[in-house]
Amino acid sequence: MLFVCLGNICRSPMAEAIFRHLVKERGLDRVIAVDSAGTGSWHVGEPPHEGTRRILNENDIDYSNIRARQVERRDLEEFDYIIAMDAANLNDLRRLAGSNSSAVIARLLDFVPDREKDDVPDPYYTGNFVEVYHLVRSGCEHLLEAIIRDHRLVAGE
Repeated sequence: MLFVCLGNICRSPMAEAIFRHLVKERGLDRVIAVDSAGTGSWHVGEPPHEGTRRILNENDIDYSNIRARQVERRDLEEFDYIIAMDAANLNDLRRLAGSNSSAVIARLLDFVPDREKDDVPDPYYTGNFVEVYHLVRSGCEHLLEAIIRDHRLVAGE
């Protein structure tokens, strides 16, 4: 599972931390690997944005050892799911993948039924980390349920 946003300091590390938390709660942390990356290289090596760290701390979600990195071509071969935060990230990923990837490449909110938004807004510009947390949390919950259903996973495998 690879989550992707623009700089890999706000949305995708938030999704990585939340998804990792949910996977661990379900006892699937030995089955599902989780990472995140950005389409841009501006923040490589940096920890998540302080707004992301703050909202994750408020919700008791561990983000230790998460550092920004840029998505690489090999990611398209190594991950089964590559999940973008918005349409621009999705388009960048599809261009990078061409026809060479068998990964599911989709937006996070595509997994949320009856959603009001298609894209997770970038809180780097809006500052709305609370809204982004709720969107990402919902997306991660629905995505995990889809993976469990589609791959017939059982907790503790």
